[in-house]
Amino acid sequence: MTAHAYQVGPWTLEDLYPSREAWEAAMRRVEEEVERLETWRERLREDIPEEDFRRFLEQMEALSREAHKVGSYAYLKFAADTQDREAQAMLARVRQWSAEIQNRLLFFELWWKNLSDAAAQRLLKVAGDMRYYLEKLRLFRPYTLSEAEERIINYKDAAGIRTLVSLYNTMTSRYTFPLEVDGEVKELTRAELSTYFRHPDPDLREQAYRSLFQVYTRDTGLIAPIYQAVTQDWYNEQVRVRGFPRPISARNLTNHLPDEVVDTLLSVCRENATVFQRFFRVKARALGMDRLRRYDVYAPVGQADRTYDFATAVDMILEAFRRFHPQLADLARRVFDEGHLDSETRPGKRGGAFCASVVPGLTPWVLMSYQGKINDVATLAHELGHAIHGMLARHHSVYTFHAPLPLAETASTFGEMLLVEYLLERETDPEVRKAILFHQLDDNYATIMRQAYFALFEVQAHDRFPQGASADQVAEGYLELLKEQFGDAVTVSDEFAWEWLAIPHFYQVPFYVYAYAFGQLLVLALYRRYKEEGEAFKPKYLDLLAAGGSRAPMALLADLGIDPGDPAFWQGGFDVLNAWVDQVAGLID
Repeated sequence: MTAHAYQVGPWTLEDLYPSREAWEAAMRRVEEEVERLETWRERLREDIPEEDFRRFLEQMEALSREAHKVGSYAYLKFAADTQDREAQAMLARVRQWSAEIQNRLLFFELWWKNLSDAAAQRLLKVAGDMRYYLEKLRLFRPYTLSEAEERIINYKDAAGIRTLVSLYNTMTSRYTFPLEVDGEVKELTRAELSTYFRHPDPDLREQAYRSLFQVYTRDTGLIAPIYQAVTQDWYNEQVRVRGFPRPISARNLTNHLPDEVVDTLLSVCRENATVFQRFFRVKARALGMDRLRRYDVYAPVGQADRTYDFATAVDMILEAFRRFHPQLADLARRVFDEGHLDSETRPGKRGGAFCASVVPGLTPWVLMSYQGKINDVATLAHELGHAIHGMLARHHSVYTFHAPLPLAETASTFGEMLLVEYLLERETDPEVRKAILFHQLDDNYATIMRQAYFALFEVQAHDRFPQGASADQVAEGYLELLKEQFGDAVTVSDEFAWEWLAIPHFYQVPFYVYAYAFGQLLVLALYRRYKEEGEAFKPKYLDLLAAGGSRAPMALLADLGIDPGDPAFWQGGFDVLNAWVDQVAGLID
């Protein structure tokens, strides 16, 4: 199949399971394997023979592969249509099923965490690719409870906070947003509405944002308590019960990053808010405005009304990847050839975009809603970068092929930069080139500064809600951070105080968002090195991706001479951004 034959459409899940019956059969196989693994409980002793331990790990890894497939099948069906009652029931069922399995196998994690250091070191020698996974487990020893307590938490999560988050997803995916376009009021999905945030007409941009907030704030009384419950549940478990020093510390340990590294990242971002404030002043001049409004942050500059049909977008992305290394294009093409992309825009479909790398050896599944704008092309390149990352690490175990969260955005954002470089080289129209350059800085703002301030808000919300703050007080805090972020460069209207209602990551994965800023600033450093080193850089980059999650992120970056604990490293990324602001300023002065 040539790239020109690719069309917008839904995905197929047949490579997971060809039918509901096959999915049910896989669940039964997992349950049978759990019974076999449970017989190891009495054999897991301090003096277990190394060969027996290695055999147990092999059986556990095989079980986890199948269990991951079972869970992913249910989630991907739900993501494709959050209003499908069968998919809702499957997801609820698999959530409870997963909690049961996790509880039945808890004995291994608890035994391993409590093992003496000498015994653990002896057994790590035969752990093979699972070594880092096992080493990381032991980091959680100070925060691990008894088996009975861990079981209670798993059951509580399955029927409690995860159900609330699913309710949030179901409610918000059902939303449609009225917007008057060319004299006609249209009912739009969120993906369709978001294209108007970048529309040339400032009134239409404002009305699009107002429509978003009108719909979400209509349900403030339902949505805000869900987030309040998320923060309180997280605080109760991670701080009060497990003993982490701060709510964010639990995510940092999961990411295997010291608290001080994340604090340094957010601090440097906060100190460099002026970089994007300067960009927004330049952008205001380019748009002929005295000052931007928050509605105008993503306003297009230059000839930005160009659209790209889907086949052309695929061609451009694959060619941009191929120029860097043919392997990247070959791997990305598999997502299309195997029907693992859902690119349609339709009601009920989960909003946003994601890549699901389910298990090693299976081509990942990508979801997005393609609208034909340059932003959609960039989003597709971004998610395909994630897919490439997973496929390059396919030789690892199911426990170690996923990149650690701080590095999980590396391939995706690097892929976007390859696309932008390709577009700029082939584009001769100065207005379109201007549009691309401004769009690139728009995206860097959205990925770095916006996400860093999202993380700062989460720190604040996870402190205030558990102390009894109201939703109005939390909204006031959000607005204060927005005004700090934009300074006097952008006018922020009060309705943006409720923007946090519409940010799914806050609900789904607390403290996830700083990984975007981490990844984008890292990629700026890597891309600069690529331009300096040329071909010599490529094998180092591919090796980084191929490592997946088999080593600690600090160790992987140390191999490249990078120290994320040094403020100068992060400042280097902002120095690159400052130079880009100089470049776009030169286009309009």
